[in-house]
Amino acid sequence: MKEALKLACVVLLLGLTTQSLWAQDEVYVKPVPKPANTSKPALPAPVPAPTANAPADNSPADYVIGADDTLHISVWKEPDLTATLPVRPDGKISLPLLNDVSAAGFTPMQLADSITEKLKKYIADPRVTVVVTAMNSRRIFVTGEVTHSGAIALLPGMTILQALSSAGFTQFANLKGIYLLRMENGRQVKMPFNYKEVVKGRHPEQNILLQRGDTVVVP
Repeated sequence: MKEALKLACVVLLLGLTTQSLWAQDEVYVKPVPKPANTSKPALPAPVPAPTANAPADNSPADYVIGADDTLHISVWKEPDLTATLPVRPDGKISLPLLNDVSAAGFTPMQLADSITEKLKKYIADPRVTVVVTAMNSRRIFVTGEVTHSGAIALLPGMTILQALSSAGFTQFANLKGIYLLRMENGRQVKMPFNYKEVVKGRHPEQNILLQRGDTVVVP
């Protein structure tokens, strides 16, 4: 009887040990990791190259030609009529066959159309291109107590403050008494500009856009 009881205990102990080992195996079983993604990343879409027919921004289409500007007049298949020349103080240019041609006051496209019409008397189907190579007529002037007085090229959207930043001041400049001189309807108009107030963000209405021929005076 005792031997049978011992045998039963041994069998029970072996069963518990086996279950414990199975539980340990279940605890430490790890899932098989997925293989790393070895596919190559997608390449960005290629940027299209600029086309050969993209227009060159040599001169704005709405630019108005003035005296002292330099123009390149090109007539297709007519090298003798193609030239680079300045606009004279009287606003005219001199071209073969046509002699004096008015240029000031026209846009490049308008001038090209004008020359085309005039050349039709001498050439069949003329094709004219006008490019402003130097915009010398668009100038303003800064004078007085500045370090760089004289003419300054008028850039699009240029204000009084921007012009003064190019001219600079001497130690004697009266920054509160600056003014702008402009011709309006045949008479000269004086507009005050208080530099010290404008740079502080006050009186922004004084920092007006400059026009061709304006003169900024720094007393």
